[in-house]
Amino acid sequence: MVLWGAVLWRRLLRKRWVLGVVFGLSLVYFLTSTFKQEERMVRDRNLLQVQEHEQPIMWKVKFSSGNSSQLSNQCRNSVQGKLLITDELGYICERKDLLVNGCCNVNVPSTKLYSCESCLPNGCCSVYEYCVSCCLQPSKQHLLERFLNRAAIAFQNLFMAVEDHFELCLAKCRTSSQSVQHENTYRDPIAKYCYGEYPPELLPV
Repeated sequence: MVLWGAVLWRRLLRKRWVLGVVFGLSLVYFLTSTFKQEERMVRDRNLLQVQEHEQPIMWKVKFSSGNSSQLSNQCRNSVQGKLLITDELGYICERKDLLVNGCCNVNVPSTKLYSCESCLPNGCCSVYEYCVSCCLQPSKQHLLERFLNRAAIAFQNLFMAVEDHFELCLAKCRTSSQSVQHENTYRDPIAKYCYGEYPPELLPV
């Protein structure tokens, strides 16, 4: 019975009208799926535009100077530097001067608070840790708030995840697509870590 069914199926497939029906059904399915996907994309795009123009983004960033880590005498820090570390209080120190609680040792002469060394007036720095320390200055709060208010939808996922001034500076100073041109060269190969509102100056090609 099974063999007879298989033979009948093969004979049907040899007929042109059967192939035409199969092709037609496939084409209808493809076009329907394409139109539905296009409708979804248009709907999502319209929803984003409505949110962008009618509802301000609710950023979670807190600029309060007091937080739980300070009260427990522990500090978060920039972690990654081989030579320098910036803690969440704004101190920058050599890695060897980092205390066990994650804070910089403020009794060491080389430890600096809110240091903008290596940073240009446009807010771009050649050293990541100095960028974070400079960004943590209380006077930079208004600049960062302006940036958040003007941030494009493309940055929303990144900056919606940060919860305070320190996390914002860590994220802002990291090298991003704003720091490169042609996707493979830095706009400014020296000062490539920026906390400012705008990307580095575009160098001539």
